[in-house]
Amino acid sequence: MSPRNLFQKELEDLRNHVRRMGEHVQNSYNQLADAWKTDNKELLTALLDTDRQVKEYQRDIEAQCLRLMTRQQPVAGDLRLITAALKAVTDIERVGDHVGDIAELYLRLKYDAESSCIVVLEKMYFEVQEMFGQSIDAFMEGDVKEAEQVTVRDDVVDDFFNEMKLKVMEGIRNQSMDADSVVDCLMVAKYLEKIGDHAENIGEWTVFQVTGDVDGVQLY
Repeated sequence: MSPRNLFQKELEDLRNHVRRMGEHVQNSYNQLADAWKTDNKELLTALLDTDRQVKEYQRDIEAQCLRLMTRQQPVAGDLRLITAALKAVTDIERVGDHVGDIAELYLRLKYDAESSCIVVLEKMYFEVQEMFGQSIDAFMEGDVKEAEQVTVRDDVVDDFFNEMKLKVMEGIRNQSMDADSVVDCLMVAKYLEKIGDHAENIGEWTVFQVTGDVDGVQLY
């Protein structure tokens, strides 16, 4: 195998490593809602430790990226992929952090399907679930159009967050929510909004990976 072909294989290994990290975080995220609905405290407690494994993935990928940059002389397209991977894994790691944060809140937040705040949280949860999955798929495929759709979906998540604030204010006015529930619902919504932001970032790094463009600025 020629040095260039070997390098291409190593780049593909890097891409697959990012995929495995993303899928690990996706799987943890996917378990949150069911564990909460069924009051599965054992699973929620296990999800508190999500970030430990994710950090191991992150360290391995960062080391892999540095090896690729120092052992070879990557051309522009190769360097964009390596740089994008370094940036994307930081966002994926932060999502893993927030999975643990949400699990901690779910352990004390009572699930009530009739609560207007819970209804909004569920809608927000599933929108973010699809958004994060879409961002990982776009990154793996180098799909700019798919990545741009992630940015559009972030506006939907922001709208849900604003709706949550209104529902919380309503709950305070009519005294249907206690202070702890108000804080917990707002915190879950905020963490979901942050996951949406990280998904948007991954989408932006996908665009950079393909075009070299970040926020309208051509880097390389």
